Amino acid sequence: MTATATTVDPREVERFAALAAEWWNPRGKMRVLHRFNPVRLAYLREKITAHFGRDPRAIRPLEGLRLLDIGCGGGLLSEPLARMGASVTGIDPAERNVRIAALHAEESGVGVDYRATTAEALADAGERFDVVMAMEVVEHVADVDLFLARAAEMVKPGGLMVAATLNRTKRSFALAIVGAEYVLGWLPRGTHDWKRFVTPEELQAALETGGLDVVAREGVVFNPLADEWRRSSDLSVNYMMLAERRAAA
Repeated sequence: MTATATTVDPREVERFAALAAEWWNPRGKMRVLHRFNPVRLAYLREKITAHFGRDPRAIRPLEGLRLLDIGCGGGLLSEPLARMGASVTGIDPAERNVRIAALHAEESGVGVDYRATTAEALADAGERFDVVMAMEVVEHVADVDLFLARAAEMVKPGGLMVAATLNRTKRSFALAIVGAEYVLGWLPRGTHDWKRFVTPEELQAALETGGLDVVAREGVVFNPLADEWRRSSDLSVNYMMLAERRAAA
């Protein structure tokens, strides 16, 4: 990989930078992420503690672990993971997002290392983490395979990578594009490009090319009767994937 290669799409960065002030408004344009967040956090807590032999019921179960949140936005994941004891680095190419995230963390008394940078730059600097997360970011990068390869580089031996994205199916077009953006107005129109959605097979192949072993795949679905997101075996729209780098012999 060359140091000059980049996976950042300037149009996507500009789109989310324009929403920077909305990140921590649970009733604003990011409300769907606020509703989605409990499922993501529960999944991360469960999988990370199980992998590293921690007690998931502990107040700070991630103490001593170094986590990277790629495409951290306003810090909706970074901040609560830091509260669980992790040493969290949150990166985003949009400086406005990073400023919003850092300000909120400071006001909340939570320590997070926020940086306006890219996964490629961090990998080039030789940074390594116990857990690397790419949550709802894969579908926004310019080169998925390159992005995942550089992200995988930063997983320590014995560490984990967690990715969450959208499957490229007719169902995801109907629900994530037409439904979420045009009918229900959960997201601003144009948030997603269906052609950029990534199938589980494509994601797994890219992670394995990066030297990781995929150990779990799980879907996330919206239950309209309960008005909440839930984990599911259905991977046809939203899904999460867990991969590990084998510990050195």
